[in-house]
Amino acid sequence: MHPELKLQPSHHRRVRAGHPWVFSNEVVMDAAAKALPQGGVVRLVAANGEPLGLATFNAHTLIAARVLTRNSDEAIDASFFATRLAAAVKLRERLHPGGFYRLIHAEADGLPGLIVDRYGDVLVAQLNTAGMEALRPILVAALDAALSPRAIVLRNDSPSRQLEGLPLKVEMLRGPLPADLPVHENGCRFFADLGEGQKTGWFFDQRENRAMMAAFASGARVLDMYAYAGGFGVLAAQRGAAEVTLVDRSERGIALASHAAEINEVTPRCRFVKGEAFMELERLAGQGARFDVVIADPPAFVKSKKDLGPGARGYRKLARLAARVVAPGGFLFIASCSHHVDMPLFAEQVARGLDDGERTGRILRSTGAAADHPVHPHLPESAYLKGQLLQLD
Repeated sequence: MHPELKLQPSHHRRVRAGHPWVFSNEVVMDAAAKALPQGGVVRLVAANGEPLGLATFNAHTLIAARVLTRNSDEAIDASFFATRLAAAVKLRERLHPGGFYRLIHAEADGLPGLIVDRYGDVLVAQLNTAGMEALRPILVAALDAALSPRAIVLRNDSPSRQLEGLPLKVEMLRGPLPADLPVHENGCRFFADLGEGQKTGWFFDQRENRAMMAAFASGARVLDMYAYAGGFGVLAAQRGAAEVTLVDRSERGIALASHAAEINEVTPRCRFVKGEAFMELERLAGQGARFDVVIADPPAFVKSKKDLGPGARGYRKLARLAARVVAPGGFLFIASCSHHVDMPLFAEQVARGLDDGERTGRILRSTGAAADHPVHPHLPESAYLKGQLLQLD
């Protein structure tokens, strides 16, 4: 029987309505609650004793409880994980058949605090909460039973773990892995570095946006800023771009993109530049360079609320600089993966950047993450990825 965690009077309504989080000020944080094991499973009850479900609990964080199930009698065991994994696999294989996708996206897949990316028979997981860390043995056993992976990498180096009081580390549970692991996406082949690369090694969230931009590539001059492993740029070359310039400050990223260009036989039409994005855009604009398609997909400029002001201005500056190198009638795709920047603020900064650059145009599409990154209906703020496709005059 799991220990009981009682909510303050009148603070049960949001959870009962379907929200998956309970904040620390909504909990009766008495001595008994504070003594509960970090990340342990608790039975949530309203002040009047009404059962609300089972959740993982951490008394030391703002989000104190994360709901696992509305059924207070359900066992949190291998069967629990197997059911959720089976549903996640079924959905992803309908969306993106072939085994390369975001398999588990935290709350939206009923497993709060857990991220799992699948690369065929290789899995990369992030256990971002004390609750998932505590359930790790059951989780790993369930992944083995469901998918029989030949390798599992734990990329437990996300800053969110520090908020949970957890150490940052990368662990290879099973391996070894090649330095460049093949990735299949949009009919193109790429490579990811799962141990040392960014996040979980590849950004599946941009899959649909990459396909969208590739549709404009035939015969075009393409500039891919923050190219990393070449997801946008190499795909554009494979879809018939006349020339593609890929810019990234990471030597490792450039190496991965170059490898992808080689395996897809598009190296002659790709030029790789190691450099800082703002400086390179300034240089290209100064030379009078113009491109038919420009992609600007930077890392997060806003990593915490205190960074919101300068980070938002960073998107404005990026829009200004990128717009200057778009040919008249050309296309600009600009994105933000900053959780704290919502779409209205992002759109405002992009519009101001265009004004600063004395460019006009039209928004063709506002986008988000690919469908294998679903959003929980009660957590719209978790829709972290924003993008705008524009045509400029």
